[in-house]
Amino acid sequence: MAYVDGFVIAVPRDRKQGFVEHAGRIDPVFLELGALRVVECWGDDVPTGRQTDFRRAVAATEEEEVAFAWIEWPDKATRDAAFARMKAMQDPRMDPKTNPMPFDGARMIFGGFVPVLDIGG
Repeated sequence: MAYVDGFVIAVPRDRKQGFVEHAGRIDPVFLELGALRVVECWGDDVPTGRQTDFRRAVAATEEEEVAFAWIEWPDKATRDAAFARMKAMQDPRMDPKTNPMPFDGARMIFGGFVPVLDIGG
C-alpha cells in the first residue's frame, strides 16, 4: 500500500527562489531512493482560521509564506529503508553545510501517512 510523507514550513517570501533551488537539489535524492513522486507547493490561498491554520502551525510571520510538500512512496517499507539510507549517506545534497535550508527547519511540521481513500488521479 502507498505511503505519504507530508511537510509544512514557513519560508521567507524573499527566499522563494532559494526554496525552489534547495528542493531541486534535495528532492532527486528521494526519487533515487524509491519515492514515486515529490511535490513542492507555495502558498497561494492560505486563510487565517478561527482556531488554527497552516500559518499558526508553523509560526509564519508576515514576511513568510507557507509551503506544503509531500513525498509519495510505494509503501512504508521503501520509505523506511530510504530514510535509513539517507541517515547513513554522505551525499552533499543532504548536507545542510553544502545545501543550507532557506527556512527555519525547527518550525517544519511533518509526518508519515497511510492513505485511506484515493479517488481519481
